[in-house]
Amino acid sequence: MTRFTILLLSCLALAASSLAAQSATPSDTSVSPQARAIHDSALIVDTHADTPQRFLDEGFDIGSTDPNDMGHISLDKARRGNLGAEFFSIWVDPETNQGHFAQHTFDLIDSVYEQAARHPDRMTMAFSVADIERAHREHKLAALMGIEGGHSIENDMHLLRDYYRLGVRYMTLSWSNTNEWADSSGDIDDAKVQHHNGLTDFGKQVVLEMNRLGMMVDISHVADKTFWDAIATTKAPVIASHSSARALVDAPRNMTDDMLRAVAKNGGVVQVNFYSGFVDENFREASEAQAKDQAAAIQKYVDSLKAQGKPVNYIEIDRIEREWTAKIPRPPFKSLIDHIDHIAKVAGVDHVGLGSDFDGVSGATPQGMDSAADLPKITQALLDRGYSADDIKKILGGNLLRVFRQVETVSHEMQAQSQSQSH
Repeated sequence: MTRFTILLLSCLALAASSLAAQSATPSDTSVSPQARAIHDSALIVDTHADTPQRFLDEGFDIGSTDPNDMGHISLDKARRGNLGAEFFSIWVDPETNQGHFAQHTFDLIDSVYEQAARHPDRMTMAFSVADIERAHREHKLAALMGIEGGHSIENDMHLLRDYYRLGVRYMTLSWSNTNEWADSSGDIDDAKVQHHNGLTDFGKQVVLEMNRLGMMVDISHVADKTFWDAIATTKAPVIASHSSARALVDAPRNMTDDMLRAVAKNGGVVQVNFYSGFVDENFREASEAQAKDQAAAIQKYVDSLKAQGKPVNYIEIDRIEREWTAKIPRPPFKSLIDHIDHIAKVAGVDHVGLGSDFDGVSGATPQGMDSAADLPKITQALLDRGYSADDIKKILGGNLLRVFRQVETVSHEMQAQSQSQSH
């Protein structure tokens, strides 16, 4: 056998093993042609990705094709997962942005526009259901925005209206911090924090103004009493942009069955969070067990930066969080599907959707959910559990679009009513 023949045979063997390895990847084998057909015919909407932090702090380009990028969202990953619309989270860290919440909010909003401007052939800003549907027909990712945390409005209704004019289409009434008008689930047990027993009168005015503007009221992160106050106040359906089921995982960020039924009665939708600590009880307990040590490690880093007079870097904090997260085994993929299934059973299949929290959970997603490219696996898992194609499409995006459309309708009605009263 000549050296050339040996070389040729070894190359062929290498190519064959490479093809076998490729065909064995989960993305190819775990999604059937039937599931792929359903998935590819759906308009898929995800209501929460923290990627704007990467745009600003890391200089990340959503058009990146870097195979080593650990992020959940890129245009390529979105295309592979048939993601049609993404609500990019406008989240202002209240600790590191004291005194300039609005300024940082504007910077994050600008970062989303800049990405869309950089990739006009693949991504477009969207402000309505019609815009999302148009982008879908044009095979572009519809980029929307939601503010995560009412502290961004700095207690000023003018700012709320400005954010709406710039394209913000939902606002989470609180983040993990209680603000001056809405209690948060994140610090509700902290005696040092001044609470309001839910929403203040101003907070209720904020909800009604959001209804009038056509901005969806998001009740993820809020304290339980804030949730009930928002449900009692709103004239439009609400969303939980990234929350899961408390009956399965006892995290205050998750929603009780009574809350799920209330959202259904309100006509709203609960968008399931993919974070392992919200969808798997074992992961949550392990995470809580190391929470103090993790917080101490982050504080040490923050203190060292402050001592050097340097700004706190979100990306570096995320790196530290990833190191701690990696110590806990990732839960099985079924943990995520269990929450979708539970909410569909309790609230009804018309009231559940996807709110991944991509790029905001430091890599802590269940096994098999590594980026937006893995979204077809959800379709396969729901199909395996007996969901019909129509119901799967509702969960993937149809339910959120219905709620968004109803919010737009209520806004038009309220504005028409106020105009008729002013004449």
